[in-house]
Amino acid sequence: MYELFGLKHIFIRMKIILVVIGKTDEAYLNTGIVKYYNRIKHYISFKMTVIPDIKNTKNLSEDQQKNKEGELILAQIQPNDELVLLDEGGKVFSSRGFAGFMEQKLLHGTKRLVFVVGGPYGFSKDVYQRARVKISLSKMTFSHQMVRLIFAEQLYRAMTILKNQPYHHD
Repeated sequence: MYELFGLKHIFIRMKIILVVIGKTDEAYLNTGIVKYYNRIKHYISFKMTVIPDIKNTKNLSEDQQKNKEGELILAQIQPNDELVLLDEGGKVFSSRGFAGFMEQKLLHGTKRLVFVVGGPYGFSKDVYQRARVKISLSKMTFSHQMVRLIFAEQLYRAMTILKNQPYHHD
């Protein structure tokens, strides 16, 4: 798609960052994440930033935990970043719809597009206020660790759709 318009360089300029809370414990999820990470990097700059789990959460209320995680999340965000929350209350896309969303970000010159997976209780008010967009990967709820793999696969799928490559089938 982009090569027809001479816009192949757009893929190179934009950086996509996935910010997550806590390491991925399950080996099978890590294997899948690495698989799609290696595929995505052929299309666009992509990295995953892992924020360590908050310690001593038993002594914290849900709001206190969200606020502490929120501070750590916002510390990863640069002033010109576009922040997208992966949130159950967000907009639900089809795979082609998500590819269209990514296409718009590419065409509008977004330099850093930061997607965030929150902690077990979601996001703090400050994180919600900073975000421009909320996206839901499904009406179903997934573990925070599974969301990483599902997001990576959907990002790869979006890139192949935009490049008219044979991965996605309608």
